[in-house]
Amino acid sequence: MNGRRGRWVAVDVVVLLAALVLALSPLPVVFGGSTALPALGLGLAAGTALGLIAGWQRWPALAVTAVALVLAVLGGGPLIGTSVVPTPGGVRTVVRALVTCWSDVLTLSPPIGRVGDVLLAPFVLALAGSVVAVTVTLRARRATVAALAGVVPVLVLVVSVLLGTAEPPVRPALAGAVLAALLLVWASARSGALAVRRRASASALTVLVLVAGVGLAPEVMGATSRFVLRNEITPPFDPADHSSPLAAFRSFVKADDEVLFTVSGLPSGARVRLATLDRYDGTVWNVAGGQAAEGSGEFRRVGDTIETEVTGSQAHVTFTIEGLDGVWLPTVGQAESFTTDATTAGELRYNDATGAAVLTGGLTAGTTYTVDAVVPPTEVSDAEIGDAGSADVVLPQDTGVPASVESQALQVARDAGRPVQQARALATWLTETGYFSHGLTDNGDYPSLAGHGAARMTQLLGSSPMVGDGEQYASAMALMARSLHLKARVVIGFVPGAGDAATADEATSPDGTVEVRAKDVQAWVEIAFAGHGWVVFDATPSTTRTPTQDQQDAPSEPQPQVVQPPLAPQDPVTSPQDDTEQPQTDAPPDAGGRPVWVTVLVWGGIGLLGLLLLGSPLLVVLVLKARRHARRRRATRPQVAVAGAWDELVDAARDLRVEPSPVATRTECAQDLAERFEAGPAPVLSGASQVRALGPGGVAGAGSGAGGASFAGADGQGLRGRLVNLAVRADRAVFAPDPPTPDEVDGYWDTVEEVVADLRATVPWRGRTRAALSLRSLRQARTVARPRGRRR
Repeated sequence: MNGRRGRWVAVDVVVLLAALVLALSPLPVVFGGSTALPALGLGLAAGTALGLIAGWQRWPALAVTAVALVLAVLGGGPLIGTSVVPTPGGVRTVVRALVTCWSDVLTLSPPIGRVGDVLLAPFVLALAGSVVAVTVTLRARRATVAALAGVVPVLVLVVSVLLGTAEPPVRPALAGAVLAALLLVWASARSGALAVRRRASASALTVLVLVAGVGLAPEVMGATSRFVLRNEITPPFDPADHSSPLAAFRSFVKADDEVLFTVSGLPSGARVRLATLDRYDGTVWNVAGGQAAEGSGEFRRVGDTIETEVTGSQAHVTFTIEGLDGVWLPTVGQAESFTTDATTAGELRYNDATGAAVLTGGLTAGTTYTVDAVVPPTEVSDAEIGDAGSADVVLPQDTGVPASVESQALQVARDAGRPVQQARALATWLTETGYFSHGLTDNGDYPSLAGHGAARMTQLLGSSPMVGDGEQYASAMALMARSLHLKARVVIGFVPGAGDAATADEATSPDGTVEVRAKDVQAWVEIAFAGHGWVVFDATPSTTRTPTQDQQDAPSEPQPQVVQPPLAPQDPVTSPQDDTEQPQTDAPPDAGGRPVWVTVLVWGGIGLLGLLLLGSPLLVVLVLKARRHARRRRATRPQVAVAGAWDELVDAARDLRVEPSPVATRTECAQDLAERFEAGPAPVLSGASQVRALGPGGVAGAGSGAGGASFAGADGQGLRGRLVNLAVRADRAVFAPDPPTPDEVDGYWDTVEEVVADLRATVPWRGRTRAALSLRSLRQARTVARPRGRRR
């Protein structure tokens, strides 16, 4: 491998690796922190090494594929926790994981960490991408085929985006624009197409790619979310396949002292969540599926850690299932991680939007798991919430809600202004006006129907006395709050020790383990406030507030309607959406308005920027020509400077669409140019140019040059004579043994520039403008300098 080829190989490898790193950038955030970086680095290093060896030895594709599979198995073992030294069992595990790791990456909620075999996916993607890219660019015999290696990072980027998240670490428009610009320039250089004649177009294309990708793409896409596969895959668990947990409220009550599970490490006053219900259909409250609304979340597999923005106290809580059945898994607070056995880990699904979890295979006695969670405070004062409005959370639309719910809610909250005051008014009215009863006749309870459908809600709110338990009151308050445009949902769970007179502390054993019994079941309401998250409200009256037998036997005595005197004028009662400041996604407009001159400057600047972008290709042409002119005139060798001046004259003629013969001598070229220009409109000759034309008879005068020939011109005549004189002087400067002096070089350049000005004067201004922006001379320079295409 010669030095030149070695340099090009190094350039190819560096560019392709940089493109692959950019293409793989969406993946680290999926695994969290730097978890995936070792796998990505190992894959890129192994793939690049294999590609270099395969390109050097010119291995066939089958051999490269076989070695790549061996590297995948050897490198994948340590990544998934098998033995570093390959064993038959370890090899089988890795081979099986090479197939299953992709589905695990898509079904686990980010950040997924190192759980299971997930790190094989970034390792294999980096390995395959680097092997293919490096091998193709080194083994291709044609430069254009070698440039096709630039397609590999693009394909890797597509896979990374599909496996990634909707919010990648690198701005998608920026990453795509930089990757496109990098690969376009490299592919053009690799194929030999990055010529001077195309620099203007390449520069313009690069500018347009960057502007379109970084500036225009976000405006065109707007708020459209990024397409990733994990958002399109339907989770295996669908809550609609299971009955409402709230509908089983009375079943828990009837089970009474049965121990459902034990828990240790539970903070004082913390509640255990069983399920979060956010969809009401007129019959039951149920858990909405992932497609119902954004605020409903999805039940997904989780990795080592779970990101959360909830603040509160840290808790390390261990649960052991006893008599609880079904799929709903008790949790506490907002989980940050789950520790389970291998069987349970495969069945665990967690919804980070609602804080609920399930085991798809169902709960069994003896199942033990640990939850590291953030437990928010259960008591948040109204003063802390203050004027906060309803949070910007999208919940499923209610159906089948009785009309009496809204009318009663407006009546109860008529004197409340702020959203938290309205929510507190609803909870206070229900707890102080209603009565508690489970309706268990065997226990002598006051009659109270189970359920929370539309008919039961109408009966609850319209009867006197108003009797029910947590199931009815939580449902009623959530519906009433939603009618006031508050974002409310129902939670069914357990409060240890709440089922009898014992407190939670008394129900705790000496070793800190709490037995949670069926009678500890509770239902409460959570309402979301901007800046405060979900706040707990209890709407159930105290268990000691029960109706008397006299109230049961007394007939209902409706009060006659009495016309009330008009109330004093007061502010109208409005919903929280109307009288509170709501979260805004866009910045509020400037109250004072924008001055006219600022608007003019802004739009003027935008217009100027657009013109500059549109005119950038023309500016590039002018810059290239000015740079060529300066390089020729500043040449260190006098002979080269004079030859460059003649080339400047020929290029000027070429841009004026007078193409000289590429094989003619300078003198023949001068005569040809004179004939073709004289055939057109007569040139307007400047006086100064006629002074330094030809000597008598059209021959250069004698002087101090080689052989007595003078490099300085004398008075001359006509365009033909001037051009021939310049050609003769250029030949003498180039071939004479003594180089011309600096003054002679400057004089020659001055004469050439005056002749060029006269040539341009032969055409109208449109022709001069077209010549100034023409690419003819730039293309010709590229053709003479190097043939098209190259082999490396």
